[in-house]
Formats: sequence, C-alpha cells, structure tokens
Amino acid sequence: MYENAFNSIERALRAEDGIANELDYVEQTSWVLFLKYLHDLESERRDRAELEGRDHAPIIDGQYRWDRWAAPRKDGEFDHNAALTGDDLIRFVDRELFPYLGRYHDRATGPDTIEYKIGEVFTELRNKFRSGYILRDVLEIIDGLHFNTQADKHELSALYETRIRRMGNAGRNGGEYYTPRPLIRAMIRVVDPKIGETIYDGAVGSAGFLCEAYDYMRRPGISATDYDTLQRHTFHGQEKKSLAYVIGIMNMVLHGIEAPNIVHTNSLNENVMDIQEKDRHDIVLANPPFGGGERREVQQNFPIKSGETAYLFLQHFIRKLRAGGRAAVVIKNTFLSNTDNASVALRRELLTACNLHTVLDCPQGTFQGAGVKTVVLFFDKGEPTRRIWYYQLDPGRSLGKTNPLNDDDMAEFVELQRGRVTGPKSWIVDVADVDPGTFDLSVKNPNAPEASALRSPEEIIDAILARDAETADILERIRGLL
Repeated sequence: MYENAFNSIERALRAEDGIANELDYVEQTSWVLFLKYLHDLESERRDRAELEGRDHAPIIDGQYRWDRWAAPRKDGEFDHNAALTGDDLIRFVDRELFPYLGRYHDRATGPDTIEYKIGEVFTELRNKFRSGYILRDVLEIIDGLHFNTQADKHELSALYETRIRRMGNAGRNGGEYYTPRPLIRAMIRVVDPKIGETIYDGAVGSAGFLCEAYDYMRRPGISATDYDTLQRHTFHGQEKKSLAYVIGIMNMVLHGIEAPNIVHTNSLNENVMDIQEKDRHDIVLANPPFGGGERREVQQNFPIKSGETAYLFLQHFIRKLRAGGRAAVVIKNTFLSNTDNASVALRRELLTACNLHTVLDCPQGTFQGAGVKTVVLFFDKGEPTRRIWYYQLDPGRSLGKTNPLNDDDMAEFVELQRGRVTGPKSWIVDVADVDPGTFDLSVKNPNAPEASALRSPEEIIDAILARDAETADILERIRGLL
C-alpha cells in the first residue's frame, strides 16, 4: 500500500538540490515522517481523553500543528489556498518551525519523554530542502500515510528498514548504522530476552537490535501489563551521532514504541568506574563502531586505555551488565588475536569477569562494504570462562549486495548453539589450554582441511578492499587532526 508513496517521495527528492545522497534521503524523510507520526499520535491521545472524560494537553499546538501548516483542511478536504508553498514554506520551516520545536528541550522532564525526542531531533537536524515546491509534494505524500494501526506501522517499518539498508550500502559512514537483520535476529534468539528484563545498546545506530528485540518479545495475546512494560521499561539506548539518533527514534516509533528510551549522548563519556547498579541492565545487544579513535580524555574513563573505539565499548558493556546478565556483541575478528597490550588485557578481563561461552565467526561480506571480518561474542557476566564454543558460519556462497545474509543461513548456528554441539563447523576450546601470556582466542577450526597455499582471486580482492577500508579510516583520522 505504502510502497508507491515511498517511491514517489524518492522521485521528488532526486530533483532536490539540497538532497545529495541516501543518507540525506533518510534524514530528510525522517523528520517529516516524525511530525506526521506525532500528529496521528496526538489524534489518538485526544480521542482517548474524550472517551475517558479527561482534559487533553496537545504535544504540538497552534500554527505548528501538522494540520495547520503541512496539511491544512477545509470541510475535510485539503485546502490548497491555505497551504504554504515555495519560499514561504521554506522560510516557515527554517525560521519558525525548527527553532520552535528545538525549544522542546526546555519543557522536557526527562529523556524518556516525547518532548525530549522532539527537542533533540529538531536541535540536531537541519532542513535541507531548498525548494518549497518539492517539500510541498513530499508533505502531501506523507500526509497520506497513517500510523493508526499495527498493520500500518508494520508496513511502514518494513519500507523504512529497506531505506536504512540502502543507506548502509551506499557508503562506509552509512554502514555504521546498519547491522544485517538476520544476524541480529539470530543473536536475539540465542540470548532469549524475557519480559521484565531490560535491554541496552550503547551504540544504538538505527536501533535494529532494539526493534528486533521488541518484535521477538511482543508475542500474540500479550497482556496489557506486559505490553506497557515493553513500551516503557524494557528498551534503552544511547547514540552519539545526530543522524543515527533520529533514524533510531523513527525506526522504533515505526515498530510501535511510542516514546523510545534513547538518549543522544556519547556512551564513552561515562566513566565506567562510576556505573552503579541502578544504571545496569539484564541484556546488552550491540554492534559498536570499529576503528574510530576517541580523545585521550575519553580514554581516561576506562581502566584499559585504547585508541580502538570498539575496545572501549566492550569495557562499557561489561560494566553495564548486571551480575548474571547476558550479552551479544559484534566486534572485529582481530580482537581475538591482536598482541598489543590493550587487546591482551581486554581478553583477560573478558575471560575472568564473564563466561564467554560462544564465539560466532562471520564470513567476509556479512557486513556489506565494511571490508573487515567480524565475530559475535556471547557472554554472561559474573563467572569466569571455562569452555568456549566456536561456530564458523559458512552459508556455502559468497555474500554480497545481491546475495546478502538471510535467516536460513543462521538457522543451524541457532539450533546447534543450544547444546553447544560440535561438528565440522563447530568446536570447543578449553580456557585451560589458552596461552596465559597472550590469551589468544583466534578462530582455528580443528576440523577444517589444510588451507591451500594459493588464495583465490575473490580472496585477494577481499583482502585488498579490507586494507583500502582501513587505510581510508586512518586517512580520515589524520584529516581530523589537521
């Protein structure tokens, strides 16, 4: 039903000078969708208040309401005479609407309120539309979308996810926000969250982990109490980047969470030694960014100093878990074998503070365009590791843009993991046999045949792309220092 609407929006944006790429497309679509969602939520709350005989205080009022500036109506029909367009529309959005909504920070009572989300979105983003005529077309298309039923939200969320995935495939920066959903779903099935537990992602990105966990836990016939628990007390996230924050909020909204508990902040600014029991969670699900460096003052927040962002996040996640808590975290496979002091110290801490019970080795191409191989670490906090079950994922084909990871690829891993079954692609390592000097946890399948001395052309190309990606990261960091 809504596919044509999204395609029409995309066609309109191609003609907009201010929209340069897929990231801009998702960003600019998001703020307009967000305001339409707020309008539909407002209507639902107002109707509910009338039925219950309560007063209703609108979220957005006056000339800033959607049905005043974006889609004015007269006698139930769209009023083209009252609708702003052209330069008048751009001036209103830039000089009045965004500044007004940005001030919602002042009225927010906390980060879990819808007012906080509004203030963050319209403080951090800017309108990139330059043509008020194109914006008018987009507004009228989005006015035809509705968030009133679960079916509406389900269809919209699927379409939005498609755009996020395309944004991730469009470039290295966009890829930071997108983790393949089949991998996320497999991680969630292994961790198996229960209603009443809290779930945390400190590098929330597009909120794929939280959205998929919500879908997993929202079973048919759920009670009103459990539904309220899922809505208000289960999912928690933090995100540093403005675009990712907005996308994450919108993605959770489309999945059916009215006021997502996502805070716009850098999780690594928190000193891990200051984390208290009230700050901890039962489950951590995350794919922290790789490679990026943090300032020295940020590294001072961690007992193990490192310029690798993912290593700081791993320390953060370990301390964010309650005793007995469970985690599944994506990280570069080189973490398992690097010999630098930080890598060795972090592996030692992970093995002594947590039970690292499972390592999932992902093939090249799992993350499209990333140029690095990854593993997923599954661990429980509170007891040391004794045995690690490894599984080497092999879908039997080369993964890529036209041949992405799917749920069937993950089925065997999920099934075998329950019993830690060994076989051609799975084995167990006793920690007593791990070198106590290096704590090397490299993926070395004892069941695999001897590797050929000659690499295939595809492997050589993958290696070159991986080195190019790492070189690009280094050059970007150098650029930032100039």
